[in-house]
Amino acid sequence: MQLHQLKPAHPNKLSKRVGRGGKRGKTAGRGTKGQKSRAGHRMRPELRDIIKKLPKNRGYKNKAFATRAIPVNLAALEIAFAAGESVSAETLIAKKLVKRAGGKVPPIKILGSGILTKKLAFMGLVMSDSAKKAIEKVGGTVE
Repeated sequence: MQLHQLKPAHPNKLSKRVGRGGKRGKTAGRGTKGQKSRAGHRMRPELRDIIKKLPKNRGYKNKAFATRAIPVNLAALEIAFAAGESVSAETLIAKKLVKRAGGKVPPIKILGSGILTKKLAFMGLVMSDSAKKAIEKVGGTVE
């Protein structure tokens, strides 16, 4: 068998050409009246209507979430962590104080709201000045 001898199993079916006169008569297989029966008719594409319903400014809308740090208060750390434990982004996720955003670790900021009485070690986290003072006052460390 040669490449030029191959034939499709089902030949392509040609669509019926309408509006050609000849033996078709009168409406030429177009039905009666309306936009579809006229010469030069062009129906509005359905996809255009869908596109026009979408908001004008497209793209990822929640850009603020990607850059804004998730706040965690000292009061929450007081409840969740025992004395001497280390606090990092992974431990905060493990203790369910913070959720992953799209499978990634989001930026986290420790805030000074609440009272901390336990000595904790903080690693790789952004924190407010009041939180830093409260942690160092109790004897905790900040890296």
